[in-house]
Amino acid sequence: MRKMTFALCFGNRGFMPGELILGARKDMVKAVTDAGYDYLIMEEDATRYGAVETRDEGRLYAKWLKSHEGEYDGVIFCMPIFVDENGAIQALENAGVPILMQAYPDEIGKMDFQHRRDAFCGKFSVTDVFSQYKVPFTVLKPHVVHPLSPAFAQNLKDFAAICRVVNGMKHFNVGCIGARTTAFKTVRFDEITLQKYGINVESFDLSELIYKVQNMGDADQNVIDKKERLEKYTDFSRVPEKNKTTLAKISVVLDQYIETYHLDALALRCWNEMETILRVCPCVLLSELNDRGIVASCEIDLCSAITMRAMNLASEEPTAVLDWNNNYGDQENKVILFHCGPVAQSLMTGKGTVTEHKMFAKDDPGSGWGANEGRIRAFPMTFSNCKTEDGKLTVYVSEGTFTGEPIEETYFGCAGVAEIPDLENKLIRLARGGFKHHTSVGVGHMKDVLTEAFETYLHYDVVSIES
Repeated sequence: MRKMTFALCFGNRGFMPGELILGARKDMVKAVTDAGYDYLIMEEDATRYGAVETRDEGRLYAKWLKSHEGEYDGVIFCMPIFVDENGAIQALENAGVPILMQAYPDEIGKMDFQHRRDAFCGKFSVTDVFSQYKVPFTVLKPHVVHPLSPAFAQNLKDFAAICRVVNGMKHFNVGCIGARTTAFKTVRFDEITLQKYGINVESFDLSELIYKVQNMGDADQNVIDKKERLEKYTDFSRVPEKNKTTLAKISVVLDQYIETYHLDALALRCWNEMETILRVCPCVLLSELNDRGIVASCEIDLCSAITMRAMNLASEEPTAVLDWNNNYGDQENKVILFHCGPVAQSLMTGKGTVTEHKMFAKDDPGSGWGANEGRIRAFPMTFSNCKTEDGKLTVYVSEGTFTGEPIEETYFGCAGVAEIPDLENKLIRLARGGFKHHTSVGVGHMKDVLTEAFETYLHYDVVSIES
């Protein structure tokens, strides 16, 4: 895979000290490469200082950018001085990717006419015109920042995450394997609305999966290889051989769907046909998929798969769908987030243990092998989910922390204690907002990155649940 790549664009204005642009070109190349990214830059002799000022220079840059279409993930528009907004909009009106606006700070002691930049002011000139043209762009704190400063290094990291989310969410395929879990109207969604936002849903009947599994031989090499992988992934020592083989077959079939239909994410009907017919529950298989970076949600919660994918793109780490499940004693800002076992192993305190799902075993012993039990490790986290209603995709994003606090050993499944500021008021807003009993979680605090991607570029309807 190629490195993330940024196209670099520099502005100019004739009566300003244009010589400062040459230093800016060197600074920006160093900043981007030091951060581990790649870059594209128009030749220095293509225009005066290799920057854009006039409409013709803007068109020249746009033509150059078009010639590299598909090679860059975002554009950094650098303002070393108060630049001309006409050249800027001509250059980037059809960039088609996120655009980061960066403006240089002035230095005390270098405010004479040969050194004064005025980019603090000029940045507004550019952002105003881009707003008039309805061209989306990103502005981050601080308002002016030197490319070689730690603050800009953080800007680059955040902008890269924004680009991954935007470019990864514009058009992607999510598989819906099975009908909506009958007991849960809460996970309903509107497929046509999702298509409007570039989210293509491919639906498969669960009976087809069951047929494929039942007609797959135990000695199939793919089954043998998959069983070996699963045994290395987590503790399968308690699982009867027949059930283990069935789980391996289901995993092979899921891989076939992913490969054949180019699925970027999936949601699976996980109960109760798999339990009654195949005598397994597929929690651990979803766990393994999530650890591979293939977003997988249970209970046909396709909306959770959407926000899981966004957080996976932003953090480049696994995500999980969890129930808002239990209070944690009388601590109002803490909650136990739980699911039966689709949590990625890397998000857990240690290796999980595959058990028989206690809810299914209660009335039908032997039917629920596949729950991956364990505890969620401590980490700063973001939580988010979405819904479709009246043709809109509406999403919330907030942050908290998995604390690593103990949950009694007899509590089954995979769970963790999360501390969320002002939790009680946020729960009221989620309930009144019509959001489900699931939320999706990701590693790290990503609220600002996700909100920027969702609102500015993807045009989701973002609702706040903060005070």
